Amino acid sequence: MTKIDKQPLWNPTEERIKESNLKKYINWVNEKLNFSFKSYQDLYNWSVNNIEDFWLSIFDFGKFIYSGNLESILDYDFKGQKVAPGAKWFNGINLNFAENLLRNISNKIALISYNEKGLLSQISYDELFRKVIILRDFLKQIGIEKNDKVAAILPNSSEAVIAMLAVTSIGAVWSSVSPEFGATAIIDRFSQINPKLVFAVDGYFYNGRQFEIYDKVKEISKSLTTNPKIILINKIKDNNQSFDFQWDNIFGQDTDINFDSVEFEKFPFQHPVYILYSSGTTGKPKCIVHGAGGTLLQHFKELYLHTDLKPDDTITYYTTCGWMMWNWLVSSLQIGSTLFLYDGNPFYPRPKILWDLIDEYQINIFGTSPKYLSACEQSGLEPINTNKLDSLKTILSTGSPLTNKNFEYVYEKIKKDVHLASISGGTDIISCFMLGNPILPVHSEEIQCRGLGMKVECWNESGQSVIGEKGELVCTEIFPSMPIYFLNDPDNKLYKDAYFNYFPNVWRHGDLIEITERDGIIVYGRSDATLNPGGVRIGTAEIYRSVEELPEVKESLATSVSIDGDSRIVLFIVLADKTLDDQLKNKIKSKIRNDLSPRHIPDYIYQINEIPVTMNGKKVEIAVSKILNGLPVENKDALANPESLNQFKNLKF
Repeated sequence: MTKIDKQPLWNPTEERIKESNLKKYINWVNEKLNFSFKSYQDLYNWSVNNIEDFWLSIFDFGKFIYSGNLESILDYDFKGQKVAPGAKWFNGINLNFAENLLRNISNKIALISYNEKGLLSQISYDELFRKVIILRDFLKQIGIEKNDKVAAILPNSSEAVIAMLAVTSIGAVWSSVSPEFGATAIIDRFSQINPKLVFAVDGYFYNGRQFEIYDKVKEISKSLTTNPKIILINKIKDNNQSFDFQWDNIFGQDTDINFDSVEFEKFPFQHPVYILYSSGTTGKPKCIVHGAGGTLLQHFKELYLHTDLKPDDTITYYTTCGWMMWNWLVSSLQIGSTLFLYDGNPFYPRPKILWDLIDEYQINIFGTSPKYLSACEQSGLEPINTNKLDSLKTILSTGSPLTNKNFEYVYEKIKKDVHLASISGGTDIISCFMLGNPILPVHSEEIQCRGLGMKVECWNESGQSVIGEKGELVCTEIFPSMPIYFLNDPDNKLYKDAYFNYFPNVWRHGDLIEITERDGIIVYGRSDATLNPGGVRIGTAEIYRSVEELPEVKESLATSVSIDGDSRIVLFIVLADKTLDDQLKNKIKSKIRNDLSPRHIPDYIYQINEIPVTMNGKKVEIAVSKILNGLPVENKDALANPESLNQFKNLKF
């Protein structure tokens, strides 16, 4: 059992609790349903034991735009089981995803678009609405219809948001990647969805360099059997070469839009809106289809209640269009907030650029990752001394577990009075299982709470729910942001194999977690990357937390190799200006022994130049383990740095 740290790193003030959206929702539920909930735990228990009533309350509280009459909140599959696929939510309700994101028409700034060259644009909600309608009407003219697939190779920019809203307003399905993806990786994804249209840029900027991708877009276009039309957005130069359409020409004429006369076609609650992709490190990426209504409700709940996002706030997340956090961020439009979209290297043209932008644009909520926070610390950044950060009230982090060192760095070197909210979920659910809470304290290494309506439990291998022990993350009740289906999976075999076969009819996510006695959550890493020396389950994140606290270690990756039928731990480290020697090896082993246990001590330690990661920056322990154990790695194109795998070949044990 994990030792419980009694002293929180941060406590919300009474004023902050009182003014929080979550507190307002609790008061609303109490009044509307005649409850007397006083704590988050009271509310949470009700939400997961009465899922239909809870999600109906979110639907009512969120004041979404819809048509039709609610016939049933939830219909089960033909066997009467509460499992997905098969369950259907909010039958009789029709809505338009884009209309609900565009419902806050005003002259307030909706999008601020910024890249390494500086400010690109500021677009009001009125102007955003106008541009979306112009593009929507153009797309209809060229034959885009509901259920058509539309793909995009775009940076995190206003054009990406406008294009997505126009596409989904028609009832077409949006799928995007970022322009730094390789041609093979993009083809692996888009060839499965058969897009009718592709939005693409001619290039992008990163770390002070210009990357032209015009030829790559051509190659991708020719490789797709659907021969999609291309809308080209010139980002690096005014280019005389042209695909089918030029973005600027579509918006070339001033067009007045009578907002009151614009109508949006409405579609069933579970109409497809997004196609996201699994990481693809064990084969071609799976195409995960998400529904409009479930995405809308879940994101509203997470942004408005758990993140405490308010209409007057400015929110940013350092992300690309190839990561689900982009989809999550864009849903902030339904709150009426301002979105700050950053594209480029977070350390260029200077290491503290993002902290400076927080001050310059008065950003209130900043989303990032443990990797970025660690890089800031290693770079010697101390924003608490160099920046005001008066506007910053919340820092969000996801992508991997926050370490104790990350927590300490935030509160010692960034800002003392800030809500550090670790959040965890995935592409699979386009949302979170566990996340922040504006009315609860923050404790080191713990995610504050399980999300409302998400009946998350920690199960041991016998399928028993446990507290204070490591186990599998399961969700024992269904929720509306489950995928509606996988593409090219007519019998739902891939879907069921992915989530429902480990524990029959129970969603098993594949994370190794612990629920603490105070109901916080510790994530130890992917359970399929769990180490098993001597039959003891060890999460890789445990080792990372310990070893990356050493100043000599920049990054680490732990995996296992099978020797004589036993699993041996192998630790790979990237060092800061040092060469690995026996003294440092012993220091690492001693640190791990003291922090964790003798079982956690690696059998082998190697120095490498870089950690292999996916396009979204996640470590790929499984691919490395395959190489060490003489197995093939099937899809190297899913990695951001596939050449890094060469470091692990021909090692001797």
